[in-house]
Amino acid sequence: MQETEDTNRNTTLAMKFTVRKDKLGDAVNRVMKAISTKTTVPILTGIKITAGLDGITLTGSNSDISIKSFIPVEENDSENVVIESTGSIVLPSRLFSELVRKLPAEQVLIEADSRLIAKITSGKAEFSLNGLDPDEYPNLPVINEGDVISIRKDLLKDLIRQTVYAVSVSETRPVLTGVKWTIQNGRLDCVATDSHRLAQRSASIDIPNETEAFNIVIPGTSLNELSKILDDDNDEKNVDLVITANQVLFKTHNTQFYSRLLDGNYPDTSRLIPKDSKTTMTLATKDLYHSIERASLLAKEERNNVVKLRAEGNQVEISSQSAELGRVFETLNSESFEGETLHISFSAKFMMDALSKIDAQNVKIFFTGPMRPFIIRPIGDEGILMLILPVRTF
Repeated sequence: MQETEDTNRNTTLAMKFTVRKDKLGDAVNRVMKAISTKTTVPILTGIKITAGLDGITLTGSNSDISIKSFIPVEENDSENVVIESTGSIVLPSRLFSELVRKLPAEQVLIEADSRLIAKITSGKAEFSLNGLDPDEYPNLPVINEGDVISIRKDLLKDLIRQTVYAVSVSETRPVLTGVKWTIQNGRLDCVATDSHRLAQRSASIDIPNETEAFNIVIPGTSLNELSKILDDDNDEKNVDLVITANQVLFKTHNTQFYSRLLDGNYPDTSRLIPKDSKTTMTLATKDLYHSIERASLLAKEERNNVVKLRAEGNQVEISSQSAELGRVFETLNSESFEGETLHISFSAKFMMDALSKIDAQNVKIFFTGPMRPFIIRPIGDEGILMLILPVRTF
C-alpha cells in the first residue's frame, strides 16, 4: 500500500516536456512583468510552470497583477511542445529567465521529479534547479466570464497611452493612482487626474445588450504593464475584458492579464472642466511641443520647471528664464485666435506630457483666465480632453 501511495505521489509531481526555446522565452518575458523581487511572499518570486495535455502554462504574480501565458501543443500547423508527463513546479524567476535566454539549442527539455528538482537540457547544456511546491502557489482569482466585452487592441493601447500618464504617483489618495473606467450605453470613458492635471479619453465599443454599467478604477501601474504586453503580442486584433467586483481580466489568445481594482470613491472630475472660455487658440501640435521643449531647457534648471505663454492676436510667445542661466523667447503663429489677450504660466512637463500623447496635427486650447484650468483638445478627435492647472508666478 505504501509503495502505491509513493508511486501516485511521484506521478502527480513528475513533469516532462520539450518546448521550442523561442516560445518559452516569449512566455517567460510576459509573466516576468508581474513578478516583483520585493514581495514578502517568497513563492511569488518564482514562475509557476504547469504542463497539461493541451500545452504549457506559465504564471507570474504579485499583489497587484497576475499574468498567465499559454504555449499550446500545436499552433498554425506548427508543433510547439511535446508533453511526455503532466505536472507543475515553481522555479526561481530571475535565474530561470536568464537561463532560458542563454540556452544554446532551439529545443528545451524540462523535467521535474518528486523532490521538486528540475532538470533543464538544451543541446549539450544541462542545468539542475531547485524548485518550490506548486501547491503553495496562490490560486488566481476565479472570474465568471459571463459578460465579456471585446475591445480593439490598437484602441485599448491608445486609451491607456492617452490617460495613464496623468495618474497620481503619490499614495496620499490611493484611488488617484488609477484610471477610472466607466462603461455604459456603448461607450467607454477613461479618466485620470493627479489634482494638477487631467486626461480624459472616450470611445465607442461593442457591449452585449445585457451588460450592466461599470465604474471601476484600474491601477496605473497595471495598465502600464498591460500596454507592454499588448506591444509584444502582434497576432491579436482584439482583447476581451471581464470585470468583477475587485478584479479585471484582459484576455488575448494565449495570455491572461489579471489586475486588482482600487477601492474608494473617485472624484467627480466633470466639475473641474470649465464650461466656457475667454481665450481660444489653435496651434500646430508639434510646433507647440518643440517650442515648450526648448523653453524647458532653461525652465527645468529652476525648481518648478515653469514656462510662460503670452497670446495676443495670432502671436503666441513662449518664454522661460533662469536666474543663473538666462532667458528664452520664441514666437509661434496661431492658426486661429479668439478672445482676450492672455498671460499664463504652467508646468512645461505637464504640457509636454499632454501634447506628446496627441496624434492630431493641430490642437485647440481653451483658456478661462490666468489662474483657471485650461483645456487642450486635438482637432478632429472629440473623444480626447486634457486639462492642466496653471502655476502662480507672481
